[in-house]
Amino acid sequence: MEFQDYYKILGVKKDASQEEIQRAYRKLARKFHPDVNKDKDAEEKFKMINEANEVLKDPEKRKLYDAYGKNWQQGAQQPHWQQREYSRRPGEESSSRTFRFGSGGSFEETSGFSEFFNSLFGESASRQQRQYEYDMPGEAELTVSLADAFHGATKAISLQTYEADGKGQVRPVIRTLQVRIPIGVTDGAVIRLSGQGPAGDVLLRIHIAPDPRFRVEGHDLYTSVAVSPWEAALGAKIPVQMIDGTATLSIPKGSQNGKKLRLRGKGLPKRGGSAGDIIVELEVRMPDHLTQEEERLLTEISRKSSFNPRAKHSQRAGRHGKA
Repeated sequence: MEFQDYYKILGVKKDASQEEIQRAYRKLARKFHPDVNKDKDAEEKFKMINEANEVLKDPEKRKLYDAYGKNWQQGAQQPHWQQREYSRRPGEESSSRTFRFGSGGSFEETSGFSEFFNSLFGESASRQQRQYEYDMPGEAELTVSLADAFHGATKAISLQTYEADGKGQVRPVIRTLQVRIPIGVTDGAVIRLSGQGPAGDVLLRIHIAPDPRFRVEGHDLYTSVAVSPWEAALGAKIPVQMIDGTATLSIPKGSQNGKKLRLRGKGLPKRGGSAGDIIVELEVRMPDHLTQEEERLLTEISRKSSFNPRAKHSQRAGRHGKA
């Protein structure tokens, strides 16, 4: 049986205050929580973090742990050691066991106290310290449309939490909340739902659903618009869709394929009244079929024009894959 250095597990010194211990515990619990960290060893680390906190946050357990230190076997042999009962004080938090809602609706225990802990404090301490909730904010995700992000909206979300009934059986409980989506929310933004989690707040991460017209980067929107060769060559004013309505885009004379133009202040709103931009990339498209008149005009241009696109742009390796 291996000695567990609870101070090292939490990354605190032996003379750390209770505030320092709790601060270190909460930071590590958030980092290695199995619902957040998908590394294969995260669950085991989370278990040991909980166990270390269980000992160091309790003055009596901490005193006994400090007294014996690595000589834990000597302490475990003392009659008073295993006979002590560590009842949870009213209002005291505990996270000695961790549970997860598994597939098929089963509620599975994913971690418990180690053999080292039970050798020091006895099975009774382990049994009496059980609590069926995570001691950290929960997390949830919500996908909204680009229009909802632009205008703001109110969305109903359902959160599944777990509560223990009078017999100590843990059961899922569904709660529905009305969540206000702020105007101009960006993809990946987090909304804190105060007091809505099993042991604190719920962190609601917002995702913006893909939109057929725009690619979203922060508050800016990117889009592509097709233009004719003569619009690109002669310049033109064309309509461009926004999230709400349309805007007029001025195309300068001699615009090339791939040129990017900016509609300022037409993107997602920002705090303070400003907004991101819409960045428009031009796609110069040739007509699929030419009328006789169009073909005659283009033939005349080809005879009279001195433009040679290969004069300034030499042949080079292609940027795209196979045709």
